[in-house]
Amino acid sequence: MCGLCGFVDRSAARDTETRRAVLGAMAERIRHRGPDDSGIWQDPEAGIGLGHRRLSVLDLSPEGHQPMLSRCGRYVIAFNGEIYNYRQIRAELEAAEGQIDWRGHSDTEVMLAAIARWGLRASLEHFNGMFAFALWDREERVLHLARDRLGEKPLYYGWMGGVFLFGSELKALRAHPSWRGEIDRNVLALFLRHGYVPAPYAIYQGIRKLPPGTFLSLSGAARDGHEAAPQAYWSALQVAGQGAANPRAVAPEQATDELEVLLKDAVALRMEADVPLGAFLSGGIDSSTVVALMQAQSAQAVNTFSIGFHEAGFNEAAHAAEVARHLGTHHTELYVSPREAMAVIPLLPSLYDEPFSDSSQIPTFLVSKLARQHVTVALSGDGGDEFFAGYNRYFFADGLWRGFGWLPRGARRGLAAVIGAMRPERWGGRFAGDPLQKLAGMLPAASREDLYHYLGSYWRRPERLVRGAQEPVTVRTDRARWPAFGSFIEFMMAMDMVAYLPDDILVKVDRASMGVSLEARVPLLDHRVAEFAWQLPLDLKIRDGQRKWLLRQVLYRHVPRQLIDRPKKGFAVPIGTWLRGPLRPWAEELLDEARLRREGYLDPTDIRTRWQEHLSGVCNWHEHLWHVLAFQAWLQAEAADSRVPEAP
Repeated sequence: MCGLCGFVDRSAARDTETRRAVLGAMAERIRHRGPDDSGIWQDPEAGIGLGHRRLSVLDLSPEGHQPMLSRCGRYVIAFNGEIYNYRQIRAELEAAEGQIDWRGHSDTEVMLAAIARWGLRASLEHFNGMFAFALWDREERVLHLARDRLGEKPLYYGWMGGVFLFGSELKALRAHPSWRGEIDRNVLALFLRHGYVPAPYAIYQGIRKLPPGTFLSLSGAARDGHEAAPQAYWSALQVAGQGAANPRAVAPEQATDELEVLLKDAVALRMEADVPLGAFLSGGIDSSTVVALMQAQSAQAVNTFSIGFHEAGFNEAAHAAEVARHLGTHHTELYVSPREAMAVIPLLPSLYDEPFSDSSQIPTFLVSKLARQHVTVALSGDGGDEFFAGYNRYFFADGLWRGFGWLPRGARRGLAAVIGAMRPERWGGRFAGDPLQKLAGMLPAASREDLYHYLGSYWRRPERLVRGAQEPVTVRTDRARWPAFGSFIEFMMAMDMVAYLPDDILVKVDRASMGVSLEARVPLLDHRVAEFAWQLPLDLKIRDGQRKWLLRQVLYRHVPRQLIDRPKKGFAVPIGTWLRGPLRPWAEELLDEARLRREGYLDPTDIRTRWQEHLSGVCNWHEHLWHVLAFQAWLQAEAADSRVPEAP
């Protein structure tokens, strides 16, 4: 796994050596993504510069060094990720061209050979992997940026002061002397709604994230203001819509057999590495399936890792240990104290580069740090919920709409008003009224799609919170982009796959793992698994009220169901309790009313009200407050970072 950065700068203000120093400074800011090697390549006449930091995983020799030049000399690439089927592609190229004088055995070299023979788009369609890369075509003088199908690897880009910047993380862009990042208030409103910044937006004006499954081509003549539109080579939303509209007629046993074969191959491809390898194991369905299929294909005990908490309601380490014992893995677990977990919080703004407030980022970082002490690559179980209907909210929202959606909206508004007028303390006990308050917010939804949008929102009126903001359109609100879904659950799964998965889950995993120089691989996000899952009828994913039914059938072939069948907990930490206790002084400082008014981004009225209600126990507002705190902590770190001397 690696990090990349670069620019297109045709001004005469900086000479070649100065630009080289700038590239070096940009690459150094993402050293954590690749501590093993670094490289810089320039074409001064074209004004293009590529920087790279390498975490050596395949071909540890100097032949894997990047930026890498193609054998034909036409292309130069800076690449972050892995192409898992590179051996197959290599064989195809050899069959077509005869014996090829390969320099080494890296997937990067194979990528370049494929692009040289097939072209960029056809090669992207061949690649099975997680990747983001910058490719310079020396003949056509075109810069291409590309990202994997489901968004595992990040890539930012944009014009800044007449220079086109790009990189794996925003901190690399910030190291360029032309950087003049201004916070985009409209995007801030989106963040406060969702707890993450949805693609294609970024927290800074003029900067974008390249959407998953797309590539962008910038001609050599492009100047500031040129909007190169990303082009799709694969569409998750299209895959979901077509599959849901025309599901296969397949028997459960046959579907289980097919899924097991596919998952075994996806796991096997991701087990290839020239460095030590392991897996995260929470004891849940997804990670247990990945580990079971790893162990079934390994002659040695697989290295597995889990984090435990002493608070019973947040601890799944005991379940993970039971699964590990059954499978015979070499299991390492670490029980973390609240103090150790909270010590991660000051690191989060730097790790995530833009506001991000999924609190499971804390245990994800801790388990990554634990794994990195033993391995360089770790497989993760993310993706099963979105592909196989695993989230509890799917059942809750579907049941709520079936139960109340038939009522006239006026009647539902009236019922919501009655519930909302009741003070939470009247229901008895701390936070007992929280579910009813949420119900009051959901009942007036105009449609089932609006109900889903409400469920994915925290601050439901962020424009009231962010001064001068107007919330932009996203895939969640752009109805023109939605395929027709007969099932509400399939609609929610599709929206999560194209929004929540790449912009929350995969951001969390990438930054937490790369923050400790660990490569995380996600077998369930093999695009073949996604395509297969969406071809299946919903009753193979949900059966007799059981979530992820088909995935469970595969797992039951390897792990007894009594070790698996239990309520889903998730990967959470007790943020609400910490905010009333040891984190209170930190939060008080960041939520100070005078400070909020002085900074000028957030209206403190609602924030202070919810803070006081949270402290008193009237309501549990920890999720809303954590979003605000994440922004405030990031803003503080951003201000400190802006005082760092500029690159030469």
